[in-house]
Amino acid sequence: MKDVVIELKNITKEYTKKDEKIIALNDINYTFSSGKFYAIMGHSGSGKTSLINIIGLIHSCTSGSLFLDGTEVLEMTQDELADKRMKYIGFVFQDFYLDEHLKAYENVMLPMLINKNIKPSDREELAKKLLNDFALENRINHYPKELSGGEQQRVAIARALANNPSIILADEPTGNLDEENEKFVFESLKKLAQEGKCVIVVSHSNAVLDYADVVININKGKLEENING
Repeated sequence: MKDVVIELKNITKEYTKKDEKIIALNDINYTFSSGKFYAIMGHSGSGKTSLINIIGLIHSCTSGSLFLDGTEVLEMTQDELADKRMKYIGFVFQDFYLDEHLKAYENVMLPMLINKNIKPSDREELAKKLLNDFALENRINHYPKELSGGEQQRVAIARALANNPSIILADEPTGNLDEENEKFVFESLKKLAQEGKCVIVVSHSNAVLDYADVVININKGKLEENING
């Protein structure tokens, strides 16, 4: 049995907009395990972003509990949450969010700067190794503007792995990519899941269905699970 790394219990997220209460997530109960690729799909406004932001410890929920590796986290301080994010979670976004003033390997090094478990003398070597793993050995010293969109996203995935997190959260990671680069990114994320990481991908692309172990559809704040294969 694969290890449960995230457990959601009775998660509800409500917003108030012009005196109207909007329920983004409605009493969600779900567990995410290591070694699996989860695809989260749903129309705009279905609650996908709210869900991934809560899992990523970016936003709080209105009610409910979230356990990360068996520890309840929603009552933690902001500093404690930041430490949990650093240790457990790597983020990949549609727009890459690379620092245009830093070279590829320097962008990958950024998350390591707050990780006391990585020696400063080891950062550059680790960053370059991660870039090599994504076939970017010839782009190590390039700035983002010198890279294609697909290359930038590969740098972003390498950066997400900088602190060796057990969870990868990817929000529309192929939204700005062509079909060839989309395939490379999904294959890379699938490999990470096969290596034991919990990979959670929000995507509008049906191509993700070829890689996901579990497809989660969100509709009106409720989850519907389909096991792939």
